[in-house]
Amino acid sequence: MSRIQTTFEKLRLHSRKALIPFITAGDPSPQLTVPLLHALVEAGADVIELGVPFSDPMADGPTIQRASERALKHGVSLHDVLAMVAQFRNKNSATPLVLMGYGNPIEAMGWERFAKNCAEAGVDGVLTVDFPPEESHEAFGHLQRHGIDPIFLLAPTTRDERIAKIAKQARGYVYYVSLKGVTGAGNLDLTDIAQKMPHLRQHISLPIGVGFGIRDAATARAVSRLCDGVVVGSRIVQEIENSTEQNVVGNVSRLVKELRSAVD
Repeated sequence: MSRIQTTFEKLRLHSRKALIPFITAGDPSPQLTVPLLHALVEAGADVIELGVPFSDPMADGPTIQRASERALKHGVSLHDVLAMVAQFRNKNSATPLVLMGYGNPIEAMGWERFAKNCAEAGVDGVLTVDFPPEESHEAFGHLQRHGIDPIFLLAPTTRDERIAKIAKQARGYVYYVSLKGVTGAGNLDLTDIAQKMPHLRQHISLPIGVGFGIRDAATARAVSRLCDGVVVGSRIVQEIENSTEQNVVGNVSRLVKELRSAVD
């Protein structure tokens, strides 16, 4: 049983929902990524999504775009991100960690080598925004051979036939994009999510996490009642952006504790 599956099973047994925070590796500096990962866990994160910085993050809004830019200015590469994961694993062997990013850096490394390196570092899942499952059987096959969960996005516009196909290939959990827009957009409609969830569950037996547009504790609480996990990215990255390197860990920890309390 994978770390992701184990975590969601434990949460289910205690009637709790997963809190899944996102940060970008290397933001605000490479030296602070691992301390931030540990702070997220201590503040109540169940699963962590770690963004791989990329120069053209098409699904991300301005906040996460700037985070990638800051990380890239520090020269953070996919190799560096995997080294950060390995360092995190020196002290934490339990919290699932999912790499979230785009295909270009992985293609440059090669999927077989990437999957092997992920397994050695301690990565549990990979979400590649611009790799549709219909065209990625070989790529995701490498991940699964190394025990790494391929995680897929579903959108409000995804048709039933495609939902069913993704449900067959997905592992770990499915990430439902709660709005028609980029990360951090402000037009979240809880009614739409509430109407969509029962329909998705007709096809999907895996846990469903909901993200994009969750910007405060009240929204996190409301969304948590509708799904299995709440993904919060832009709001946390915004907190990083507005903090100094001296107080960023404390500020992020405080925010995630508020979200944890709300989800519970």
